[in-house]
Amino acid sequence: SFAVKVVNNVKILLNDWKLKDLYNQLLRSGTSIAANIREAEFAQSPSDFISKLSIALKECNETMYWLDLLFDSNNLPESTYRELQADCNEIISLLIASVRTAKSRLTQK
Repeated sequence: SFAVKVVNNVKILLNDWKLKDLYNQLLRSGTSIAANIREAEFAQSPSDFISKLSIALKECNETMYWLDLLFDSNNLPESTYRELQADCNEIISLLIASVRTAKSRLTQK
C-alpha cells in the first residue's frame, strides 16, 4: 500500500515538470521497497532472503532522503510528507526487526 501511495502522490506532484527528476527518484525508491520484499518471498536461501530485505531497507532509507529533500525545499505538501514519512518509518522498523530475526535464525543453525 505504501508503493501505491507513492505512485498516486508522485502522479499529482509531476505537474511541476521542473522537479520531474526528483519526483521520479522518489517513485523509483518508494516502489522498489515492495518489489524487494516480494522477491524475498521466493528467496533461494536464507542469505538471499536477508539480502533482499536489506536492499528493501536501503531503498526505504533512500525514500526517506527524497521525502526530506522535497519537503525541506518546499516541494512536498506537509500532509503528504508526514503521511509518507510515518509509513516509511514503520516499514524501516519492520524491516530491521525482520532482518535481525532472519540473521539470528541463520546463526542458530
